[in-house]
Amino acid sequence: MAEIVLENVVKRYPDGALAVDNFNLTIRDGEFIILVGPSGCGKSTTLNMVAGLEDITDGRLLIDGQVVNDKAPKDRDIAMVFQSYALYPHMTVGENMGFPLKLAGVDKATIDKKVKEAAEMLELTQHLDRRPANLSGGQRQRVAMGRAIVRSPKAFLMDEPLSNLDAKLRVQMRTQVSRIQKALGTTTIYVTHDQTEAMTLGDRVVVMRGGLIQQVGSPQELYDHPVNLFVAGFIGSPSMNFLPGKIKGDTVTSPLGEAKLPERALKAIQAAGGGGDVILGIRPEHFEDASIVKDKPGGTFSTAIDLVESMGSDVFAYFTLRAEEAHSKDLEDLAADTGYDLHGDGISVTSRLDAASRVREGQELTLWYDTSKMQVFDAKSGQNLVAKPTDEDSPEEPPSPAMSGQRDEGEA
Repeated sequence: MAEIVLENVVKRYPDGALAVDNFNLTIRDGEFIILVGPSGCGKSTTLNMVAGLEDITDGRLLIDGQVVNDKAPKDRDIAMVFQSYALYPHMTVGENMGFPLKLAGVDKATIDKKVKEAAEMLELTQHLDRRPANLSGGQRQRVAMGRAIVRSPKAFLMDEPLSNLDAKLRVQMRTQVSRIQKALGTTTIYVTHDQTEAMTLGDRVVVMRGGLIQQVGSPQELYDHPVNLFVAGFIGSPSMNFLPGKIKGDTVTSPLGEAKLPERALKAIQAAGGGGDVILGIRPEHFEDASIVKDKPGGTFSTAIDLVESMGSDVFAYFTLRAEEAHSKDLEDLAADTGYDLHGDGISVTSRLDAASRVREGQELTLWYDTSKMQVFDAKSGQNLVAKPTDEDSPEEPPSPAMSGQRDEGEA
């Protein structure tokens, strides 16, 4: 196990392209850190610099207090698990898992012992004599993890290891990866494009964009207190709804109507010198059928429901607000990343309602929204005017296995 420190790390390619800029992060001994962001944000490049597969242009990388910028990958005592399983087809599972130790000249008895221990942890004992062609995708990925585990490295580096699996297997493997990391207590850096993996796996999550760190914090902190529009839109599934708004006094006016700002939000906005034109962020789960909520504090409005999807445990109701969409570079980048860059007539909004709601497609429904959970962003800078200040170096509580507002791909 090891503490990994990145100090002002920069990666610039010979053609001048800047992949990672001024990356600062301290990864504590035994911590599970997630690097997440859209394609091309620099997360895999950062991982490769830690591994030694990419040179560091500027800055320092320390592992266990030693600067390792010029050390070869084999001398850094780390193990990588890639998206591709990279198993030897002519070798058995046991031979594949023990191969790194064989290369290192470890004696056969020690190799057999370590392979057996790893196989038990990964539930592969009955498959040790099989070849990769006879295994499922999930089993092959566990063999690749086992090959890393037997080395007992200071750190695991994982680059989108589950992306080749189908939705149901990804859910199962996420649970196993988390269980194995906690059992071993090995420092782990995990790269993913899937924010659901980020929310359910990591002790802390690093959200990246354009080679820069946007925010570092626990999954719950990123969900509750995103620092800007980009983080707010990237974290959460379904993603946050964004609406144009205008603040006057203690009231905010938006396509949902007028609503009183909670005192906490009002004080934060005033302290930040905000007001006037803003962008409001409301998560789908912070809407509810007004007939269920009754007199709970918040705002209400009526709308026609375009589409209803019943998920059993809850209901997704989609509706359109006849108003002009909020505009921001952050929102444009988010739309481009998700592929949702089509613009219709009005603002499409997603709400996640209690299964007790009798909402029907095409009907007029009165919806309630929780103004205490509403995020308020500066329309120009995209900064969250009501976010709590964060301290990246302060200890974080581990995230709960299932975050509010997150839905696994395999859930019905």
